[in-house]
This record gives sequence, structure tokens and C-alpha cells, in this order.
Amino acid sequence: MEKRVNLVNNLFGGLTAAVIALPLGLAFGVASGLGAAAGIYGAIILGFFASLFGGTPTQISGPTGPMTVVIAAAVISLNHDITLITTTIFLAGILQILFALFKVGKFVQYIPYPVISGFMSGVGVIIIILQINPYLGLQSDASVVNILFSLPSNITDTSLEAFLLATATLSIMFFTPQKIAKIIPTPLIALTLLTPLSIYLNFHVQTIGEIPTTLPSITLPTFNLKHYKTIITLAVTLAILGTIDTLLTSIVADSITNTKHKPNQELIGQGIGNSLCSIFGAVPGAGATMRTVINVKSGGTNKISGMFHALVLLVIVIFLAPLASQIPLAILAGILIKVGIDILDYRFLAIWRDSPKHDLAVMLSVFFITIFVDLITAVGVGIVLSSLLIVYRITKETQITLSNDNEETIKQTYNLDSLEEKKIRVLKINGAFFFGSSTAFESKVTSVLDIETMIIDLSNVPFIDITAIFTLKDLILKLQKDDIKVIIVSGEQHKNELLKFNKMNAFDNVKFYNDIDKAIEGI
Repeated sequence: MEKRVNLVNNLFGGLTAAVIALPLGLAFGVASGLGAAAGIYGAIILGFFASLFGGTPTQISGPTGPMTVVIAAAVISLNHDITLITTTIFLAGILQILFALFKVGKFVQYIPYPVISGFMSGVGVIIIILQINPYLGLQSDASVVNILFSLPSNITDTSLEAFLLATATLSIMFFTPQKIAKIIPTPLIALTLLTPLSIYLNFHVQTIGEIPTTLPSITLPTFNLKHYKTIITLAVTLAILGTIDTLLTSIVADSITNTKHKPNQELIGQGIGNSLCSIFGAVPGAGATMRTVINVKSGGTNKISGMFHALVLLVIVIFLAPLASQIPLAILAGILIKVGIDILDYRFLAIWRDSPKHDLAVMLSVFFITIFVDLITAVGVGIVLSSLLIVYRITKETQITLSNDNEETIKQTYNLDSLEEKKIRVLKINGAFFFGSSTAFESKVTSVLDIETMIIDLSNVPFIDITAIFTLKDLILKLQKDDIKVIIVSGEQHKNELLKFNKMNAFDNVKFYNDIDKAIEGI
């Protein structure tokens, strides 16, 4: 009985997710430039195979905002050549499988939040801007800059009928009472109310157009050396964005189901699904947060729900395609603008005034680069900038002090008179000893004059990198050349690390102690 209830719950979860996915698939397909059918078949193919082979049981996959933005750029860059577009998407899927084999999935959790925030808000703004022209009843444009520059002249050419449909769609999306929205998704309400109204009033607006009810034709990837740079760049972008998008959704699914997804297994499922999408000319995608949450809330607990959602969409395409072909593009524009608004990261926007300046700088950098350059550059710049700022902060936290420095802590730690008599200096490092702090370490040592023994205290160093080891080795050789005895205070781990790099015999005459008092007594 319990198994039967579980099956019914999963089927209902999949059915509900399919109802949500239908208008979004149509909208993302049109926005991508590949057509509404490509969007729906992307949801069907990826939705089925990502669930079948993936590692997040409740995840619903399909075309998403970030992936659609890149595909729209690919369609323009590759001159609508379906063979080249197929190759790009196929390569992206293969890259995702390779990411899984090299166990890259676990590293997504280390992407700093300001990078994710700037990226998601940037994608949201891009989706909104790209829908301005369809909202006004005009021909869509894939360039954010072109749309913004041409906006003043385009407003004068607005189709009132399209504008009214798009505005009515947004009104339904925003103002439908929550009790109704929980039962019937607002995108579906907008489609089923406004499409018949548009037909009844004989509005002269652009529609989706014919959607084939037969399975799409197969296109095999062909590697073209002439366009290989563009193809590889776009494929890497799709693979990385799909990976980030999917695994962030997997984390959301974990949080509401109290489960633990398998990131690398999930990437295999996504890679297989996107590779198959390419062969059938479908829009690639990723794990979709809203559809996944709806699936879980509706009873979905395992991969049956995701696979059933795909089968429901297939049935809808076969039997309801003639009706879907009459949907005005203005309605889809309204739906996508709401999607773009929902993607904006309100959690960060709510606290931006109080957030640390370096985090805000990273977020804004990623945000503007996402909108005006490209998504992969934005993520790359954000990660590099965050890393540099972390290095700077860790370096500032690291304290490097000499025993004759005028600091109270040093006076309390060492008997300065005794050290002076024996011509000993103690150089103490508190914090990370790495490439960021090695320069400060070097300047401290070179300022030492007229001593016989140098004690380098590493007992409060959590880690040492190769740059610091080489800096330490070079300075030891310099001190030994000046007949200055060197003693190092450290634990066994750091001692072993240093001795691994004893190729120049720098540590042959260095004494190691694990306690500073024993080091001073042993002189």
C-alpha cells in the first residue's frame, strides 16, 4: 500500500511539474532562437534522461534562463547553422560527463556567494531586457546593448495589442491570489485565458507558429575547424553554467528533502541529457529550481516524478500542438519577464548597504560583466577577484614579529635581556605562511643585523605553501652564509614538509624543535 501511495505521489509531482514546464519550455524555446518546439523537446529529453541517470532524485531538469541566454548568443554567433549549434550543445554535454569523471562537481560549493549573486541577478536582468521587444510586439533581438540603445525609437513602434497581452500576463503572474496559484500555476492561467481572448478579439500579434507533432529529426554533430574557437568557447560556457545551475538546484532540493545528492552522478545525467538534446535540435538545460521545488511540494520523492513529467510533456506536444501554436509571443514575454524578476537575488539585494565592501565589489563586477560582456567571463572574473581579496585579507591577518619589535605580546613571550645577551632573534609567524605573507617575512629577516642565532617560530602557522618554503630556504642559505645559526620551531608536519624540499641542503645545519623554550635553552 505504501509503495502504491509513493507511486501516486511521484506521478502527481511529475504531472504538476509538467504543467509548470509547458509554458516555460515554450517561452525558453522562442527566446533561444531555436523555436518553441526545441524548448519543449529540451524539457522532454533532458527531463527524462537527467532523472534516469542523475544523482538528485527529485530534480526536474529542462531549459533554464542562463542556458537559454547562452544558446541565444550561440544561434547568432553561428549564423543559425543548426549543425554547428548541435555540435556546440553535444560538446557541452560531453564536457559535463568529463566534469563528473574528474569529480569537479564537489567544487561548485566553493564558489563565493557574491559571485553566484551577481551572476544570477545579471541573468535575471538579461532575460528581462531580451523580452522588451516581444513585450512591445516587435522583432526580438539577442543583443542587450542593441535593445537598450534602440529602446527610445522602438517605444514609438509599439503594438498596443501585444503590449496589452504582455501587461495582462504580468498582472496575472503578480496578482493572482496565492490560494489559486497553488492549485493552478500562474503561467498556465495566463496561457489558457489570454490565448483564446487574443484569438476571439482577432489581435494581430506574432504567435509561436506551427509546432510539429512528429519527433524532431536527428542532426549529428560535425566538427568544423573554421568555427572551432567559437564552438569550444560556447560549449565550455554551457557546460560550466549548466553545472553551476544544476548543482545549486540540487543543494536546494537537499535542503527541502533532508537528503544528500550525488553531484558527479548528477552531472553524468545532465551530460547524457544535453548530448541527446543536441542530436534532436532541442534547447539544452539544467536542473530547474522552481520546477524541482514544485515537484517536491507536490509529492515527488524519486526519479519517477522527473521521468513522468517528461512523458506528460510528450503527450501534450503530440495532442495539443495545434493549440500551442496560436500562443502570442507577447504572453511568453510576460511570463519570461516574471521569471527574470524571480531570478534576481533579493537576499543579497536586501543587505547590500551593510555587506562588506569587497563582497559588494565582487557582486557588482560579476553583475555588470554578466550583462554587458558574457557569463563565463563574469564567473571567471568573480572567482579570481574573490580569491585575490581573500589572499589580501589572510595576508593582513598574518602577523610576523621579531623579538626586538616594540610589541607587548613579544615582551611577555620572551626574556628580551637574555636574548640580547646571547645575540638571538626570534621571528614569530602567527597565521598562514604562504605567497601572500612571504614578502613581509623576507623583509623582516633582511632587517636583522649583528646576531648569532635566528629562531624562526612556525608553531602558530596553520599551513605553508611552496612559495613560502622557497622563500624560507633562500633566506636560510643567506643567513648561513653570514654565519648565523638557524633554528626552526614547528610541529612534525611542517618539519616534514620542509625536509621534502631539501634538494639544496638548506636544512642540513638547521635544528628543529617543537617548543620555543627548549629551542632557546639548547643554544
